[in-house]
Amino acid sequence: MLALVGRAAALTLELPAAVMAEERRSEAPGSYALPVGPFDGKTVPVRVKEGAVDQRAYRLDTAGLTTLALLEPLRGQLLREGFKIVLDCDARACGGFDFRYGTEVMPEPDMHVDLGDYRFLSAEKESEAVSILVSRSVLSGFVQVTRVGRMPLPDAVFPPPPTSAPAPEIELGGAAAKDALPPPGDLGARLDRNGAVALDDLVFASGAAALADGDYASIAALAAWLAANPDKTLALVGHTDASGSLVANIALSERRADLVREVLIDRYGVEAARLTSEGVGYLAPRASNQTEDGRQKNRRVEAIVTSTR
Repeated sequence: MLALVGRAAALTLELPAAVMAEERRSEAPGSYALPVGPFDGKTVPVRVKEGAVDQRAYRLDTAGLTTLALLEPLRGQLLREGFKIVLDCDARACGGFDFRYGTEVMPEPDMHVDLGDYRFLSAEKESEAVSILVSRSVLSGFVQVTRVGRMPLPDAVFPPPPTSAPAPEIELGGAAAKDALPPPGDLGARLDRNGAVALDDLVFASGAAALADGDYASIAALAAWLAANPDKTLALVGHTDASGSLVANIALSERRADLVREVLIDRYGVEAARLTSEGVGYLAPRASNQTEDGRQKNRRVEAIVTSTR
């Protein structure tokens, strides 16, 4: 439960799932550029709000929930509290990449935003303003709530989020993931020798960032290599086939790399600071895009060692 209190009655937002992690920043007095329209081709229209600013990012236990399922109950609560919706859009209608990077978002890993799968809402009530940004990864949901209220906002009115039982460790072959990592094997040897390796067992459908069902030994081997080399860092680079525009394919390839990064962090416990994710679209093919087999080979994620020692 998220309690936001100013001089007026408290606004309490019931989060749609158990909280796994929370980060917060606050300023009193402070200011916030509240988005009031989608990206218009040049900028994101905003209305600057001043007062006590409270911004929180939550990672929720929401595997399988859509971004609409995350946002809808929060929208309903705002409407019941008398807030007027100013902007309510999904990734495409908001402006995709341009909107995401034209508004204030807490950094990774506190707040993760899938550029092709997020929703945003802003609302006002008298001198108060609230914005909600929701997105998701393969295993978690992410919610950022920013509120600007009248002074003061005493710290004592912000109770801690509800606690939940620790998430069970994912079982791999009957053992917990951290105890069941296979040796890095050939993948690790190629990474040591060449500084880069393709995760060839990942299966992506054309135009999709989701992985097909199944176990992926390459991700487990990559986690094992990272565990055996605690001073190393990696960049995960997504690639696509040549279907569609370059802009769309770069965004898609980044989502594919983000997905692998999230699995390494959430399932195998790799430190987020050791991994970055990028996308280059169809600019680095390794096979012809003229055949289905070649296009499938081009839809991939590669791991590149970024450590220089």
